[in-house]
Amino acid sequence: MALAMQNNALMKVYNKQTESWKLVKRDQSYNQQLTTIEETLSRFGLLKNEIRVYMYLARAGEKKAGEIAESISLHRTETYRILRDLEKKGIVFSIFEKPLKFTAVPMDKAIDLLVDAEKIKIKLLEQEKTSLVNLWLSIPQPKVETAKKELFQMLEGDQQVLMKANELLEKTKEKFQVFASGDYLSELYYNDFTDKLKSQADKVEVTMVTDNSQKSAYFIGQMKWLGETQKIADNENLPCFMISDNKEIMIAFHEKESNDKDDLKKKYRTAAIWTNYIALVNTLQVLFSKLTQ
Repeated sequence: MALAMQNNALMKVYNKQTESWKLVKRDQSYNQQLTTIEETLSRFGLLKNEIRVYMYLARAGEKKAGEIAESISLHRTETYRILRDLEKKGIVFSIFEKPLKFTAVPMDKAIDLLVDAEKIKIKLLEQEKTSLVNLWLSIPQPKVETAKKELFQMLEGDQQVLMKANELLEKTKEKFQVFASGDYLSELYYNDFTDKLKSQADKVEVTMVTDNSQKSAYFIGQMKWLGETQKIADNENLPCFMISDNKEIMIAFHEKESNDKDDLKKKYRTAAIWTNYIALVNTLQVLFSKLTQ
C-alpha cells in the first residue's frame, strides 16, 4: 500500500493489489502503519533490511552504526554495508565527527529521491530502445512461420492487466465492447482507461455494459460521453471482459484471500486471460449480445 494524507481524521491509502484508493481512520494500530510504510518503500526497490535501517534512523535521529545494529538486531558489518548503500541512494548521510554517526533524509524527501531515481531508470531504458532494436535487427534472423495461430496469454498483476487492456483498445479498428461491473468500472475509471476509451470513441464504435449498482451509476454519470452506447445488465457476478473487433478478447478477474481470518489482511490477486481463439471470442460475443438485450 502507498500512503497520502487526507485530513486530521482520515488517511487516504492506496492498495497495490487492487490498485484502488480508500479512506481509513488514523487510529489504526502502530504495527499496521509501519507495515504499510514498509510495503510502500519496498516498491521503490529498497530491500527489507534497508527499510529497517532507514526507518529506524528516520525516527531515532543521529545514530552510530553500532547503535543501529543493536537496536534492530543486525550484524554490525551488514549494518555498515546497508548504510553505505543507502548513502548511494541519497537517503542517508554520514556526519563527519568522531565517532562516525549517520542521519536519515526526512521521509517526504526520501520518497522524492527514490521516485526521481526510478524516473531516470525509465528514461535511460527509453533512450536505449532504438539502439537495442537496431542491434537485434542487425543479427541474421531465422525464417519464422507467419501463419496466424490461435493464442492464449495469462496475465497477472494490475499493471500487466491494464497494459494489455490499453494495447487491446489501441489495436481496435472498428468495434470495442466492454462489460464491467461496478468494482471493475471504478478501477478502469481511476486508472484513466475510460479516458483512453473516450478518445478512441471518435474512431471506433464503443459499447459499455455494466450492472445496476449505485457504484456503476456514479461512474456512468461521470462518463456522459457514452450516451446510448452504455447499457445496464442485471448480472453483477461476471468478470470484466473486453472484445476487440470480434477478433480478440480479454477476461479479467479478482481472487480475494484472507489470512488468519483477519479481514484487515485481505489480499487481492488480479489476473486476466487474453486470446484470439475464435470459439471463445464468439462465445463472449453471444454473452455480450445477451447482456445488451
